[in-house]
This record gives sequence, C-alpha cells and structure tokens, in this order.
Amino acid sequence: MAKLSDVAALAGVSVTTVSRVINNYGSLSEKTKQKVFAAMRDLNYQPNSLARSLQGKQTKLIGLIFPGVSHPFFGELVQDLEDQLFKHGYRVILCNASAGDAEKERDYVRMLQANQVDGIIAGAHNMPVPEYQKINAPLISFDRYLGDNIPIVSSDNYAGARLATSALLDTGARDVWVLTGANRPGNPTNDRLRGYQDVMAEKGLTPHAVEIPFSTAPEVKWATIKRMLSSHVPEGVFATDDMTAIMVMQIARTLGIQIPQQLRVIGYDGTVLTRNYYPELATIVQPITAISSLMIDLLMQRIKDADAQLEARYVLPVRPYAARSLLGE
Repeated sequence: MAKLSDVAALAGVSVTTVSRVINNYGSLSEKTKQKVFAAMRDLNYQPNSLARSLQGKQTKLIGLIFPGVSHPFFGELVQDLEDQLFKHGYRVILCNASAGDAEKERDYVRMLQANQVDGIIAGAHNMPVPEYQKINAPLISFDRYLGDNIPIVSSDNYAGARLATSALLDTGARDVWVLTGANRPGNPTNDRLRGYQDVMAEKGLTPHAVEIPFSTAPEVKWATIKRMLSSHVPEGVFATDDMTAIMVMQIARTLGIQIPQQLRVIGYDGTVLTRNYYPELATIVQPITAISSLMIDLLMQRIKDADAQLEARYVLPVRPYAARSLLGE
C-alpha cells in the first residue's frame, strides 16, 4: 500500500506539502497541486484517516467488484459470496462496476484501497490488465485474466459449450448458431466459443457466431437478434448466457417461429431464478456455491500469506439442465 512519503517522492515535493494538498491547507500553486494529485493517481493512493489509524490491522472487509448485479447470475453469485464471507466473519463492500465503464471501476478500486480492505474478488472487466496488477490487496478473479499472479476461478466453459452444442445436434439440428459476448484474449469465457466451434468442426458442420457484447443495451440486443431471426432461422441457437437465450425465445415467438419445432435454444448459467421462472429453457448450470467457496478459500490463503503459491486457474465442472425440453417433452 502506497504511503504519504511515496507520493511525496514521486511528486518531487515534501511530505508536508502532500499533507497540505490533501487537507487543502495553506497557499499552494496549482502546478504543485496537480503534481501531487498525479502522483496519488499513479500510486492508487487514497487518504483515509480511519485506514491509517488501523496501522496494519485487518479491517475484516472484502471488496466485491462485479458488473450489473441486476443480472441473475451475478446477483446470485454476489449473494452467495456475501453469505459465505459473513460466516467467515467478514463484511463486504459491493462495487457494481457497470460493463463498459472503466472509470467507475477505477474509482471503486481506489476506494477499496483507501479503506484498506483485506482482499478483493473481481468479476468485472473494464479496466486494463496492467491497472489490476498495481493493486496491493490480495485479489482473486472470476472468469477473467487480470494478471499472471492473480488466480482465476471459473466453471468449465469449454466442456459446458460442448455439452450445449452436442445437445442441440442430438435433436437433429445441423444449422446451429452461437450468440456470444465479446471474446478478449486470455479470458476463460472464450472457451464457450471454442467448445462450440470444435464440436461443429468434428461433425463437419459450418459454425456461425454472432458477437453481442455484455454491455450492449437490451434494446440494441433485441434489435440485433430480431434482425438475425427475421433474415434466417437456424435450427438451433446456443446463447452463452441465459438472459440472451430467453430473449431469443421471446423474439422467436413474436415472429411466429415455433419452439422447439423450428428453433431449439439452449443457454448457459442455470441460476435458481432461471430454473424456477423459465423451466422450459435448457441450459448449462454453473456451480455457484462451489465457485464462491473456492474463491473465498483462495482469498483467505492470500490474506494469511501474500506469497501463498496458488494455481493460475481453477476450473469447476458444469452440468446440463432440462435438455429434454429441446425436444418439447
């Protein structure tokens, strides 16, 4: 964690000057203030009297950074994390880092460091990887590559995609498309696209991928899918998240496309909400409770020992749900 003296050294001023800038005390030139503020940003330094008074003691606070907790999967994951952390004696600071808003995510990271949280679990992916590597607190990532020394926990995206694609092919469908989010280098979720492509290649079938980034507004996503189905109705669609799969089914019905007679659909996530309210949707279930438990266990290891040797990736198995609904049973 950066100290006041580190800021002073980087800015080329005295510790007293830095303190005066922070407390807005005395007469200082604008140039000096900007030098100090720039050094604070570069070092991710945030003044916090409560945090400084702790002097190395644990705060028993964990920061959670996730995109759009209104999304059923992230909402359920965050709730499970909070429940389990509470039982471990920790409280959480929840940061809803909206997809596509890197500056909001940066502000949350600065705030968490200012409050000297004991650790961070991150599942958002707006900030560039180098910025995450500057974070001094123990850090565990969900489903995103954030740095070589930051463990990633994910479900088996590749196996899940193969299960989903194979389930569609088992119904007799051959014209099967995938609707996927943005695929960024190093991210485990890329394996959902790769699993689909490999199964299609093994069967000698032509793959068709439509990329719709997670941050896409629902209205834009609706228009994109409607345009796709209006021009061509594939026999099967694998959507790499359940909300998109449900939207595909809703749009298909408005267009008079019969499900599953004309179009079979399968999703990915399998939250309790989806299974309770959309039981007709076939999906791949991620083990949310197991994912939460593993991320917390790894974080506790890093909190106890910052140099604890952990694996780069941890992959948990998935399972299919209600695949028979693809046949209309």
